[in-house]
Parts: sequence; C-alpha cells; structure tokens
Amino acid sequence: MNETAIIIPARYNSTRLKGKPLIKVKDKPILQWVWEKAVRVNSADRVIIATDSEEIYNTAELFGAEAEMTLDTHTSGSDRIAEVAERHPEISYIVNLQGDEPLITPESIDMVIKGVKEDSADISTLIRPIADKKEMENPNCVKCVFDDNGYALYFSRAKIPYERNQGFVKIYGHLGIYGYKREALLKMTQLKQSSLELAESLEQLRALQAGMKIKTFIVDFVPIGIDTADDLARFKEIITQ
Repeated sequence: MNETAIIIPARYNSTRLKGKPLIKVKDKPILQWVWEKAVRVNSADRVIIATDSEEIYNTAELFGAEAEMTLDTHTSGSDRIAEVAERHPEISYIVNLQGDEPLITPESIDMVIKGVKEDSADISTLIRPIADKKEMENPNCVKCVFDDNGYALYFSRAKIPYERNQGFVKIYGHLGIYGYKREALLKMTQLKQSSLELAESLEQLRALQAGMKIKTFIVDFVPIGIDTADDLARFKEIITQ
C-alpha cells in the first residue's frame, strides 16, 4: 500500500531552547500547532510524531496524535524519521516536517508531497525569495541555487550566488522541510556524512554529493522556525495580532 506519511521529529533536548516542542503558546504546545497544520494536508494519509522523549510522546497522545518512540542516539531528524519509516513498509512517501515550524501552511506541505509523487526527483523541498540583505548574509539562513528545471544545484550558509554583477539573480532561502521517496530516505540516511555536509553542517548536501536529485518549489511566505527565545516571542506576537 503506497501510503504518504508526514513524520514530525521532536526531541526534548534542543540545544538553544530546551523543551521547545512542549512550550505552550495560547495553551497549546508548539508541537501541537505544527501537528494541527499537518493533519489538514489533503495528500497525506497519516501524521506521525517521532520522538525520543516519553514526555513528548505522552503529550502527543493527549492531543490525539499518533506517536512513536525512537532511539535517543540519532544525530538528525532524518535519521529519526527513517527509523519510523523502516517499521512501516506500507509508507512509500515521507515528509520530514520540523516540529518547530508552527506557521507552515498545509498547501506548501502538499507541494512537497506532489514533488516526490509526480516528479523523478528523489527529494523535494521549498525555497523562498529573500530581499533583506542582512538575511542574505546570515549563516543561519540557508541559501539555495537551482537549475532551469527547479533542481537544486547547491545549498550554502554563505550568500550564493556571489553577485559580482548586480541585478541578474534573486537570492533564495531554504525552508527546512523535505519530501522523500522511501528508497531515497533510506539511502541517504545510510550514507556516511559527506565532506560538503561536514563543512557546511547541512545534511541535504550529503544527498546532492551522492548524485541524488532535489526538486525545489518556490513559496512566498516567511516561515518562523522557533530556535531561540526571540523566535518564540515573535511567534507569540504574530498569533496575537
């Protein structure tokens, strides 16, 4: 059975904001905000929260989510979702949706799923145009360049392309959501970390360096990934408004 699953990796010990998935905003944990977006995605058959924390697992069950425990030794969200995917041979398409993106839209998740179902790509993801120069130079904002057919050429924490000549290109930032064909996810997570990945600390470069195809789709919304107390304050301000 060719199921499509959105898997949300969630760990308690975030380095910059401990217990992040369980922080409540308007009486709901951040993780629940994300899950509620995921269950509205028309092209997904199920949504699974993958966690190494019993507290997160229990909280997820309380708000009605399907949750599974994973090992606590995973170094990335992709490894965590791969563990869950391996248990479920019926799942053919997987979305890695970060548990700290509460403003992601169901429509954009649908785009990611469509990318791996209807394209020859191994992986699909989202990018957005950037206009702010400080954001362009910020290494925490990952940039992407792609070919004429929308396939990623490279991702970098540096500003790419370097504009020796101004006015020819737009700069695009990457949103940390991925759609995978099952075999692509399992292949990528079994590969050793590549030299480019280790240099930039970007796991999607492992896939690119191994010759895997990543299809990009352009969206026009600005996401808020909650990594710091400032991000949390910004999210609270937005939903209050």
